[in-house]
Amino acid sequence: MADAIAKLPNRLRGLAALPMQDVDEAIKEMHRCVKELGCVGVLVNGFSQIDTPDQYKYLDDPIYLPFWEELEKPDVPFYMHPREPMPENIRYLAGHPWFEGAAWAFGVETASHTLRLMASGLFDKFPKLRYILGHLGETLPFCIWRCQNRINKTGRGIPAKRPLYEYMQKNMWFATSGQFRTPALWNTIMEFGSDRILFSTDYPFEEVSDACIWFDNCTLSEADRFKIGRQNIIDLFKLNL
Repeated sequence: MADAIAKLPNRLRGLAALPMQDVDEAIKEMHRCVKELGCVGVLVNGFSQIDTPDQYKYLDDPIYLPFWEELEKPDVPFYMHPREPMPENIRYLAGHPWFEGAAWAFGVETASHTLRLMASGLFDKFPKLRYILGHLGETLPFCIWRCQNRINKTGRGIPAKRPLYEYMQKNMWFATSGQFRTPALWNTIMEFGSDRILFSTDYPFEEVSDACIWFDNCTLSEADRFKIGRQNIIDLFKLNL
């Protein structure tokens, strides 16, 4: 990837893939990729299986606190990429395989993981973290009021110091990947502003042509189309273009 970027530095950038099974190695690889290879962010595929396939941890686990602390230092964004839930966590879809993967299960898993991170107080400890969700926020922009309202009424000792939607407003960006639906885009804009939206395609799950045709023709001001299609990416990743 770094070799390809070096050949087309005005066209390509990359995100580092990290071995989150080993926190110390993940930290080393993050710094190597950013400092030596020129990666502009990191990408992690959800929870990590550690030691054995049935032993796994989400990234709100205390063992990952050193990683989040180190990630603030180079100030690069973190992309939470989906993955299939563990078998015991996807029994609600038993007998309905058409909802597995990108159709539904990816989004539920990734939204739940993100809720865990917010509720854990992660963004209180590390307020400079910049966090990216695909698929227009994995339904969270639509659901977050209801979620927070129930928390307000029950509490149950949640560690987070602020309402969850405030972390989304301050710390999160939302890519259009795989959600080529104008009402969904407008819901996300109305919740968090057009400065927080990033154009993306989600290939190979979705066709690049479908993403581009939709985005070029969806109901947006040209100023917002320019921001979402280009400027927000430049600003978030601090690209020298």
